[in-house]
Amino acid sequence: MHPAIGYIHLKRKVFVEELKAFLRIPSVSTKPENKADIRKAAEWLTAHMKKIGLEHTAILPTGGHPVVYADWLHAPGKPTVLIYGHYDVQPAEPLELWATGPFDPTVRGGKLFARGAVDDKGQVFMHLKALEAHLKTQGSLPVNVKLLIEGEEEIGSPNLARLVKDKLALFKGDVVVISDTAMIAKGAPGITVGLRGLVYFQIDMDGAKSDLHSGGFGGGVENPAFAMAQFLAQLKDRNGRITIPGFYDDVRRLPAEERRALARLPFSEKRFLREVGAPLLHGEKGFTTLERLWARPTLEVNGIYSGFIGEGAKTVLPCHAMAKVSMRLAPDQDPNRIARLFVRHVKAIAPKTVRTRVTEVSGRGTPWLASTDEPSLQALARAIRKGFGKPPVYTRTGGTIPVVATLTKLLKTPCLLMGIGLPDENAHAPNESLDLDNFHRGTLAAAHLFLELAKENRKKA
Repeated sequence: MHPAIGYIHLKRKVFVEELKAFLRIPSVSTKPENKADIRKAAEWLTAHMKKIGLEHTAILPTGGHPVVYADWLHAPGKPTVLIYGHYDVQPAEPLELWATGPFDPTVRGGKLFARGAVDDKGQVFMHLKALEAHLKTQGSLPVNVKLLIEGEEEIGSPNLARLVKDKLALFKGDVVVISDTAMIAKGAPGITVGLRGLVYFQIDMDGAKSDLHSGGFGGGVENPAFAMAQFLAQLKDRNGRITIPGFYDDVRRLPAEERRALARLPFSEKRFLREVGAPLLHGEKGFTTLERLWARPTLEVNGIYSGFIGEGAKTVLPCHAMAKVSMRLAPDQDPNRIARLFVRHVKAIAPKTVRTRVTEVSGRGTPWLASTDEPSLQALARAIRKGFGKPPVYTRTGGTIPVVATLTKLLKTPCLLMGIGLPDENAHAPNESLDLDNFHRGTLAAAHLFLELAKENRKKA
């Protein structure tokens, strides 16, 4: 047994207690009142990195919350690994739905409950403990390491790309490792190889200059609520296909081999239906649920508002309607092109009886797909097998992690996504938790990953 692996087994309980200290800091990035807590978390993280033996620890200012940096660069001829994560967390509300305080870390049934436990403090800490194990037992690391831990992921990383561009040499490496994703199920360690992209718009429709009495004006002027409903209904056909011309032109079809691999994953449509609580499954015809969730594009109405929605009756003809519409994009779809196609389509089908405005309300996310033939990804597969005692499954996720495409583009290096979360761990919801067995095995896998990557004696010029 490698000494670092023995160290991780020996310190298992200590690591959990240390993680609790990190989780007690309410580093909520979206709330101005938590700005001091964000700074406290960055300082705590910097001090901990220095304590375990990392060097050049620094809190890097941005236009918003800071980035924490550290490195260890004494392995000549070995690859340089950039570890990315985030120390900011989501708001904890509604507080009344937590069984214990969101910033009072509590262990129950083999899980650690706290805001940020799985997203993403626990997964960041997993790598820190793997690094500590090597440094404390060997006095060195098998590879060169840099860490970029940001404080704005939960608000869309608005300042990260600029910082990386400005300090490109500082963050350059041979591979990026990100742990901010989930396994498909307990006992099925995985590597995420695909993410969907994202574009997001708000549609506003205005009719009369003010709300009107529906008895006096109904039938004489357009009702924006009806106009919006009819407009939204035209965006998909009866088979669930999006009707925007050119929308599917660049969608990469799933190879037959990957469709078979998806079908073998431990995923039950019946269990999925039961867990979400819907009466029936629904989606684009001709694809399984997993295929629709992971590899097909979508168009969803995320919110809609118009007229009187209070208790009782008010016979009003509303003057305004609003809807928020997002599109998740499959690999090879360009978010810039899809945005242009969407705006053009809205203008083409919006009724002339209302005034329509289209506003983009969120940053664009580029879809991402990794190659399973990449040597560093194969090194990760070997590390997971050693850490979890079984080979990984290859999965995608329907969500968007913009930083993956950002770092891939700016650093021109492969990204490895080794998440240890579980689908039922309530990231972003009350009673967020982290499976402590996954945390331990993930730490073992991370320690093995550095050893496996060290076998690649290649460096970028």
